[in-house]
Amino acid sequence: MTSKPAETSVPLHELLAQRWSPRALDPRVQVDDRQLTALFEAARWAPSWGNTQPARYIVGRRGEEVFDRIHATLSRGNSGWTTNAAALAVGIAQTVTDDGEPMPYAEYGLGLATQNLVLQAVAEGLVAHQMAGFDREAVRAEFRVPEGFEPMVVVAIGGAGPLDGLPERLRQKELAPRRRKPLSELVFGRSWGESRFDS
Repeated sequence: MTSKPAETSVPLHELLAQRWSPRALDPRVQVDDRQLTALFEAARWAPSWGNTQPARYIVGRRGEEVFDRIHATLSRGNSGWTTNAAALAVGIAQTVTDDGEPMPYAEYGLGLATQNLVLQAVAEGLVAHQMAGFDREAVRAEFRVPEGFEPMVVVAIGGAGPLDGLPERLRQKELAPRRRKPLSELVFGRSWGESRFDS
């Protein structure tokens, strides 16, 4: 399954409509140097509070030692299907400024940067799956992440592949339709709970 476009109330840009998070990845797909650079260049140009740019990444391609070291920190549920990823990246937020003060909106900044990365992956004909299921302290120890920086997400990057080899539970997730709450539950107008939209 290579495509699962979003069913939206109005048309969206293809990058948004086509973005999803498959677990079935093609082990033949590789991320070349230009693509890898483009992913993190996109992340670099994300907005951040006061241009503080709190997002940091550790990345390794399949076959590299860094990939294996990241992979070893993943939860059991994620370690099985991510072996076919072309690259793994750990997203880390700088939570303390260089002056030792709390960094405002650090997690928000990392989220914006990572979404830029994910959308650039779609533009490159790739897919990206973000995961919270990893051992943060293991990442900290393995890569000597200093205090004031928090590992927050791992992103598997690659090409969508066939469902063969996935456990049945994950196959069902891949085949299930994409769902979101309607806009009427998410966006309000004159008061809380009073929808701005009909659907």
